[in-house]
Amino acid sequence: MRKLDVFNHLYPRPYFDRMMAVAPTFKDIGKRMRGIPMLIDLDERFRVMDRFGDEYQQILSIATPPIEVYSSGSDSIDLARLANDGMAELVGKHPDRFPGFVASLPLGDPDAAMREMERAINDLGARGIQLFSNINGKPLDTPEHLAWLDRMAAFDLPIWLHPYRGAGMTDYASEDKSKFEIWWTFGWPYETSVAMARLVFSGIFDRHPNLKIITHHLGAMAPYFEGRVGPGWDQLGTRTSDVDYRGVLTALKKRPIDYFRMFYGDTAVFGGYDATVCGLNFFGADHVLFASDAPFDPEKGPMYIRETIAIIDRLPISNEDREKIYWRNAVELLKL
Repeated sequence: MRKLDVFNHLYPRPYFDRMMAVAPTFKDIGKRMRGIPMLIDLDERFRVMDRFGDEYQQILSIATPPIEVYSSGSDSIDLARLANDGMAELVGKHPDRFPGFVASLPLGDPDAAMREMERAINDLGARGIQLFSNINGKPLDTPEHLAWLDRMAAFDLPIWLHPYRGAGMTDYASEDKSKFEIWWTFGWPYETSVAMARLVFSGIFDRHPNLKIITHHLGAMAPYFEGRVGPGWDQLGTRTSDVDYRGVLTALKKRPIDYFRMFYGDTAVFGGYDATVCGLNFFGADHVLFASDAPFDPEKGPMYIRETIAIIDRLPISNEDREKIYWRNAVELLKL
């Protein structure tokens, strides 16, 4: 059966070289990225992909850190162009392995990001864009950021929503950094969930009911906290003294939980079977897509691909739903 991995990561060589010139010592997640050869070594990537047969393909997106976190101005614009040009070249050279790519944007400059979005989709054939859960600490529901979502709704192509925060975002107000990589383990799912909530309460899905947003890691916290997202948020405002939220709920056309189910989730949950079942039950087979998050695993690529495939293969679902998850949903969303 065809397997289309929609959320995995790669650095085109020109982009990586420029990134190393601009931020050669970027810490924490930068340290992690510099230690994974498969991010830039195509031969190694192909060796890993070959383990899963000719039917295994990847939709490419760059890895963290976000461009705007480690660069600014013309550097950010050049880096985004290098990323997209490099991705387009890889898709052109290896269409059987890489049917498409996700555009990177200089998100710290909203106007430049809009221009690069247009170029990447219209000229290079990008199948959507990657946004991060915050833009240099700013939420996605600011007017300049919502403009990107408005434009993507017009393109009718998906947005890949990737979490990001670093160790500098503390777990406790009394400390100056997050310890034990909690910023990644629990911080990233929280980031995704917060971004989803801010978009829901912005009313974006009322304005664009066909907007397509793929949330990394199967919707993060939302499926597990269905009760809080559902009946809990139906009582929005009852726990707040200094802000009147009554008008927020009445302005929305649906319950908050109904909007959360409008997102899509991928299967990149690091080999967690129960997490996969939880996310699938929440979103339904029509809104779940196969993804491995390769190459970020202990074996530098194959483990998460292998374990994710094993989980999907043993899910108690019909072959029709399995095909939707593996490739049919992606083909429809990405217009491949």
